[in-house]
Amino acid sequence: MRETFWTADPIDLLRVGDGFVLADSPTDARPGFDRGKKHGAYALDEGAAVLRELQEKLFAAGTVGERKQVLLVLQAMDTAGKGGIVSHVIRAVDPNGVHYVAFKAPNQVELAHDFLWRVAKQVPAAGEFGVFDRSHYEDVLIARVRELAPPEEIERRYGAINTFERGLVDTGTVVVKVMLHISKDEQKRRLSSRLEREDKHWKYNPADVDERMRWDDYQDAFQRVFDRTSTDWAPWYVIPADRKWYARLAVQHILIHALESLNLDWPGVDYDIEAEKKRLAAS
Repeated sequence: MRETFWTADPIDLLRVGDGFVLADSPTDARPGFDRGKKHGAYALDEGAAVLRELQEKLFAAGTVGERKQVLLVLQAMDTAGKGGIVSHVIRAVDPNGVHYVAFKAPNQVELAHDFLWRVAKQVPAAGEFGVFDRSHYEDVLIARVRELAPPEEIERRYGAINTFERGLVDTGTVVVKVMLHISKDEQKRRLSSRLEREDKHWKYNPADVDERMRWDDYQDAFQRVFDRTSTDWAPWYVIPADRKWYARLAVQHILIHALESLNLDWPGVDYDIEAEKKRLAAS
């Protein structure tokens, strides 16, 4: 039987609801988990087995045509730990059933279409576990902060996103949207660490400091995103991310909850199992 160290369900504690204020949300808390890093590592290993089995059931369901899939949307300021979520949470499952996309700045072909054009082509197929490392939300975050689109276009995009995500949900996708919430001081510490270690130099990007200079603008942009796009069908979860181990554990728990909501089971077969055992033994 699975042991749990949660004292309260983080689904309720981390979900963005009415009146949510990002500025009042702590970055170093452990909502629902009163143990330390050691117990967090144990719980993550325990949860990995649960997540792996659920994801395999999802993949199996897709092979027989069931329209069930999960999409994880990861958004954050630089260094907040998106890569760690992928490495420590997503890589625990079968990669055959994972569709991972890291969206970069749109190219000229993509810019010639609506902002959702390139995103719609990457949504998970039946049975897939989709991961968007950055996503269509860049088009209302960096686009807003950097004024890459007129204000009226940014406003239009919020509604377009809600409609797009509603369509995904209506066709069998559970949409899980996660913002890893890191403090400005912790980001500075992590960027500094990258400069101090030769094996981390490749992860440092001078442009990150440029974006850091617009920290308050990004916080305002995220607040607007939550106000406009945290819906009943596709809610946002804001995860305190100063403690990497807690952020990974919380995201894992949310994903397990999402998969469990699909009521997955192993698909039935259209052959006689006992007859096949006899045939195999005689072969």
